Formats: sequence, C-alpha cells, structure tokens
Amino acid sequence: MPRYKLTIEYDGAGLVGWQRQANGPSVQEAIETALTAITGAAAPIRGAGRTDAGVHAVGQVAHADLARDWRPDVLRDALNAHLRPSRIAIVRAEPVPDTFDARFSAIRRHYLYKIVNRRSPLTLESGRAWLVKRKLDAAAMHEAAQVLVGRHDFSTFRDADCQAASPVRTLERLDVVQQGDVIEIYASARSFLHHQVRSMVGSLEHVGAGKWSREDLRAALEARDRSRCGTVAPAAGLYFLSVDYPEPGSGLPRGEDFSETGAK
Repeated sequence: MPRYKLTIEYDGAGLVGWQRQANGPSVQEAIETALTAITGAAAPIRGAGRTDAGVHAVGQVAHADLARDWRPDVLRDALNAHLRPSRIAIVRAEPVPDTFDARFSAIRRHYLYKIVNRRSPLTLESGRAWLVKRKLDAAAMHEAAQVLVGRHDFSTFRDADCQAASPVRTLERLDVVQQGDVIEIYASARSFLHHQVRSMVGSLEHVGAGKWSREDLRAALEARDRSRCGTVAPAAGLYFLSVDYPEPGSGLPRGEDFSETGAK
C-alpha cells in the first residue's frame, strides 16, 4: 500500500486536540473521515505529536497508507474539499517510503509560544496568543531560558499525568525574541514531556515580570518537583511549528517516540 506524508495546519480553537476522542471534534478524526470519504475505506493516520485542546499547528505531520496511488496535489485538494468548513488544512501531500513513520522517524520537533504583552485586549490574536498585561523583560527571559537548555531531569516542568517513562529530556533550543508587543518563545527538542513547553513558558513569564530571577528558575529545575513550577501558560499561545526527519539515505536511526501526549 502506498504511504503518504501529510503536512497539516490547524486552528486548535474548538477542537479537543489532535487525538480522536469521544468528547468532541479532533484533528485526527476530521482527516480520517475525509480520507474515508475520498477512498471509500478506513484509513487511519499517525501524527508526529499529539496536541491538546486549543493548541495550533503550522507544520504538524502525519502519514497514511492508502489502497492506491494518488497524485499528491489531487490528494491534497480532495482532502481539503472534505475538510471544509473546519479550520484544518492539508498544506502538502507527498509519497514516502513505507519505512517512514511520522511519529517514530521524527528526530526533532519545533514549537512556538506567542505572548502579546500589552494592556489592551486581544482582537486579531484572540485565541491565538497569551495576553500578559504586566510588563515583561524579554531579554531577562531569554537569558534565564538558557538555564533549561541541555539534558536535564524536567520533572518540575512535567504534568502530573505524564506517561513518559523518564523525565529526562535534551532541550536543544529555548529562545525568547521580542518584536514590539509580541514575545515569541521558540523551543526545539527531539521530544517533550506532557505540558513541558507551556510549563517552561509560564515560569519564564515569572522571570520577565521580575517575580523570579535566573537563579530561581535554575533552583526550580534542580528541585525536580512539580510544585516548584510557575504558572502553566494557556494552550492558545502554543503552535506546533514543524518536525525534522533524517535525510533520505542518511542511515540515521529512527527517532524514539518521547513526544508529549497531551496539551503542551
């Protein structure tokens, strides 16, 4: 059966998240329903990571095995026709070898968290950013964020219901960039714990507000204690940006699946 890689964009507002659930509409269910409509058969998909309710995606990746070959642009357009009027879109569809696995072949995942730092309410960014009214020092946030980069036990920034076997992760990037009223936080790693990104962002907000110092953040990390975490940032500001995979023929091993399994 030919395998197709799907690159997906979605607005998470109004969705229960990526994973099919009984309590509301999900991204997985919408795409699988669209695939069934155009192929006439059940076609389960596997995503690179599971996002929770309210989390958005610019470059989520999934794969599906179909009964026959499709021209990629025809598959993309047919799926998008059936996905309307949902706020889910297939950006690209492309054939891949049957050794490709959207989840297990991933070697790096990238996330963006967006904060709007101003007193006025959100309008265009409503539901797509975290409005923080108290003044934040983005430079202090970036400096403190470097404490978290590297291989650490991230128990402090791990949700109590996280099902990962180990709290140890290697955070490759955590950059804080400010452009006007918008503060963007970029996080990259092979994998993340449940709620890790949003937990780190909430703690960095404490630094930016002057409530915590860089050393307070370090102490929270080293405590390995969930009760030492700052506020967990809202889901609405989080975006799944993209996924990296080995170059074809590189011979790199498949990435282990340590991705977060809920709201990030």
